[in-house]
Amino acid sequence: MRALIDLLIQHDFLLVFLVTLAARIGAPVPAAPLLVVAGGLAAAGRLSALSLVIAAVLANVLGDAIWFIAGRSYGHRVLRLLCRVSLSPDVCVRQSESLIARWGGSSLLAAKFLPGISVVAAPMAGALGMGWRRFVAYDAVAGLVWTACFLGLGLIFSDQIQDVLDFLSNAGLYAVAAILAVLLALIGNRWRRRRQMAKLQGEVERISVEDAAALVEQDMAPLFIDVRSDPGRAADPRTLPGALNIPLTRLSEYAGQLPDDRLLVLYCNCPNEVSAIQGAHELLKRGHPRVLALDGGLDGWHELQRRQGRDRGDSGDGDAAGLPPQPVTPTASAAGAPATPASLHSATPAVP
Repeated sequence: MRALIDLLIQHDFLLVFLVTLAARIGAPVPAAPLLVVAGGLAAAGRLSALSLVIAAVLANVLGDAIWFIAGRSYGHRVLRLLCRVSLSPDVCVRQSESLIARWGGSSLLAAKFLPGISVVAAPMAGALGMGWRRFVAYDAVAGLVWTACFLGLGLIFSDQIQDVLDFLSNAGLYAVAAILAVLLALIGNRWRRRRQMAKLQGEVERISVEDAAALVEQDMAPLFIDVRSDPGRAADPRTLPGALNIPLTRLSEYAGQLPDDRLLVLYCNCPNEVSAIQGAHELLKRGHPRVLALDGGLDGWHELQRRQGRDRGDSGDGDAAGLPPQPVTPTASAAGAPATPASLHSATPAVP
């Protein structure tokens, strides 16, 4: 521990910059605790607070800009990748979509303090079309606030931090044991969530994209339901034939309007089809007898269409759809495939 403190004193700007940059890119490094410690050392006159602020803010903007560019270039594929390695992949996409849609650029500030979606906010903003100037302005302010919070803690509680540092310097194995205990707790929580999700998956049957496509070809098309949020569809506007757009958060509101005599197939573009499985479980609880989750989701469907030479990117009714104030009853097209009612169509608003 003493060696780390000496390293921070000798290379304050470089160390804070590199650790913060690594954290913004997604590496599991303790950027916030480092800033708190640096703040304590700055209060003792051993480091320059201004130098620390500049290093941390620059690293924040640069790291987020990398993901912002990736989001603009690759959209939903980047989001899926990030959420797969998240501690909570089942909620990662939905939370980040909801945050960006509700707060716009201000969400970049809130995301700094929300574990699990902190790294996802920047690529989500890029995927949803936020402008460069707006992104840099909001992210710089967010980085400054984030830096000020943790650096300020160090400045305010410098005496207590020095006591903690002295203890850790002499604690050795105790400090390592405490860190391992925290890591084990995080791993245990993730394992518990995965167990809960595995149980839920066992209660919901899936249908392969091949079988679903075969039903469409035989004029026995199921009623496809896209459970992604509006921002999620804006980031990835692909869809399935005649799909109804009902976000998972509003599925229970519309459950009574869905037909009981049709096969309902829910899909999303999320890790392990988590949202589709949760939605299918909800409809099954409400008494719908034939509800399946699409195995492989949106990517699996369009990969099948690509292999068959029929992928046009959007094989459904066109625009991403919002929802009307009141539920509507789905109708069927002449060809037998479900048609999205006109009242369901609305343009998804741009990121404010």
